[in-house]
Amino acid sequence: MRTFSPRLPSVSVTFALSLLLLAIPLASRYLLGWSDLRGYTSDLAIGGLLLLLLRPCPRWICLPLLVLWCALSLGSAELIGAVGRMPDSADLHYLGDRQFLSQSTAGGGISHPLLAVVMAVGLLVYLLSARRAPRKSTLAWRYAPALPLLLLAGHGGLTIGLPSEADEWRQYNLPHKLLAAALSAGDLRLRRWLDDSPVEAPVDIAGLSRLDLAGTPLLAAGGKARNVLIVTLEGIPGAYIERNRRALHSRYQENLMPKLSRWAERAMTTPDYVLHSHQTIRGLYAMLCGDYSKLDTGTPKGVELLNNKQRNQQCLPAQLRAQGFGTHFLQGAGLQFMAKDKIMPHMGFSETHGREWFHNPATMEFAWGMDDQAYFDGVLSYVAQLRRRQQPWMLTLMTVGTHQPYAAPDAYLARYADPKQAAVGYLDDALDRFLGALDRQGVFKDTLVIVTSDESHGLEGVRLASAWGLNLVFAPEQAQLPAMKTGVYGHVDLTASVLDYFALPLPANISGRSLFRDYPSGREIMSYTNGMLRQHDGKGLFIECDFQQVCRRYASEGFIADSARYLGRFGGAQAESIARRATLLDHSLLSSQLGQRFQFANRDRVKLHERVLDDWTGNLVGAQYLEMPSDSRTSVHLKVRALDLNEQGVQLQLKTKEYDRDDGPAMPSLPLLTRSAPIDLKFSFDNRQARKAFSFHLLGQGRGLIEITDFSVTTRPLAPARKLTASRITP
Repeated sequence: MRTFSPRLPSVSVTFALSLLLLAIPLASRYLLGWSDLRGYTSDLAIGGLLLLLLRPCPRWICLPLLVLWCALSLGSAELIGAVGRMPDSADLHYLGDRQFLSQSTAGGGISHPLLAVVMAVGLLVYLLSARRAPRKSTLAWRYAPALPLLLLAGHGGLTIGLPSEADEWRQYNLPHKLLAAALSAGDLRLRRWLDDSPVEAPVDIAGLSRLDLAGTPLLAAGGKARNVLIVTLEGIPGAYIERNRRALHSRYQENLMPKLSRWAERAMTTPDYVLHSHQTIRGLYAMLCGDYSKLDTGTPKGVELLNNKQRNQQCLPAQLRAQGFGTHFLQGAGLQFMAKDKIMPHMGFSETHGREWFHNPATMEFAWGMDDQAYFDGVLSYVAQLRRRQQPWMLTLMTVGTHQPYAAPDAYLARYADPKQAAVGYLDDALDRFLGALDRQGVFKDTLVIVTSDESHGLEGVRLASAWGLNLVFAPEQAQLPAMKTGVYGHVDLTASVLDYFALPLPANISGRSLFRDYPSGREIMSYTNGMLRQHDGKGLFIECDFQQVCRRYASEGFIADSARYLGRFGGAQAESIARRATLLDHSLLSSQLGQRFQFANRDRVKLHERVLDDWTGNLVGAQYLEMPSDSRTSVHLKVRALDLNEQGVQLQLKTKEYDRDDGPAMPSLPLLTRSAPIDLKFSFDNRQARKAFSFHLLGQGRGLIEITDFSVTTRPLAPARKLTASRITP
């Protein structure tokens, strides 16, 4: 008896592989807006090579590789959408991570669900395809590998002959980028091996690291202001200020912050203002300590500062406090994230407050903390309290509403193209209302007000937008200041500028120039954003170096420019010298990452979150973005006791992440915390390979108050006998 079974349409292996490896990448590149001749060439070359390699392979080999291909492709698109950069080799261990593919950096689900669905359909088509490819090898298939190889050669020719300023993901397929980086690294090692020079040529960073007060003062007798207010806006690029766009002849014309642009017409604005890196804690460190933040992804200098008892005294808050100022830091988010509850007081802030200070109601629910309107409403009452005191004051503000996933009411979401633009528009209105209130209250008459940003969330298609910051200065003697400050400045200059304005002595170990002086010549400056290391020599030469340690020269009067004249490319020893200059600037405030003990909690009273929305906003301790060298052992001591808990207690959880994704060694399970049973846990894990951007997340949901008596992290070299062992958790 014959049984009936439906016959599914049969497709060839070649068709199925072409769909997954060629059609979907090319179509997604177009639909995601990443169109570029180099990118399409890269997709065709890599996809074609993989098609030829996998076509004759059995299904049990092909299927896992195709699943990995889809996971990496989707993970790459998610990373680009979340943080505006293309993955590198350090990211591969988490690009296929379940959490990465299920949510963006701040939560909210997959950013490209259609791409995930199409890839799943492609895999299904492959499963339904014929089991074997044709065995006969025609002449066309025999010589087919020549085509993708020619495409790769053509891509290389375009890159060398006609270098592009487009983003990496527009120019490269992910495997192509990783292949190019590996070949570049191999070439560098070979050249080093062949080089018979016994000693590396020294590099000079004096022009980058010195304090330069040789300019002519704009205010002969110093400023008249009594106080200083620094307003730091989360992620806002300088391109949002209309005067900046006009000054630099920018082709970007979208006017997302018209109200702040009108305020800029009253201020001294600096169009060519450079941000040195990403991440809030790095931006705040550069601004407030007169030093370059790390030009890589290592442990932030702000964290390293915790173990330095001298350099912190040279930061701006400590300097002003020594001169009799009351120094205050106020942000709308919790302070534990990035250890600001420890770092800001260590910099010299006499009072440091976060979300817990605000008692006025929030306008809307936002994971990070106060939305911008409610935040500035609270700040107005804080300023009023400061003005009632007899003591001069410094207040540094930090907004959070324009941080992903962005805080904007429904009315703004309906008016703008996406949540990011809506949040920027909401910030513009809130800031306009805040500055207007300060003006009416007379704050501008006795206060130096500086509006800037911690970092830039970048702009699609705008050259150097990731390094383009803003700096608006309002002073009582505004008529004596130029409307537009010419020259190149950056966050490294802010500390020197404020101290110079008040005619106070400047510590010798800080770097930078003063915004309140005119300089007859240019200056050197560096930046590292979106994976590109850039420097300007102050004499019209701009250099940027990519992931292959290939550098390009441009003729550019300043650092930030809408376009620049290409002068050629170079690599080898010259490119290495640029990287070595950055390494010297990065030179840790500590002698080594090894043997240092970082204490992230010391009898800290922490109120539990009734509801943990995600691992970042729910984190109870600020041990984030650490670096652990290879062949080292990290030891952790955690002590927690209950101060005000119900009898049921609370279940705490300790997790780790690398590069913002779940990764690293599994943490030990924590016992139930009750009033009668505190937690006292010591454990260690080995780092066979270096870890970067490593974060601890202590989570607990419920009502009550706990005390984190100790959370300390120490990393030491592994004993020689242990270097061959696997990573482990040791209780």
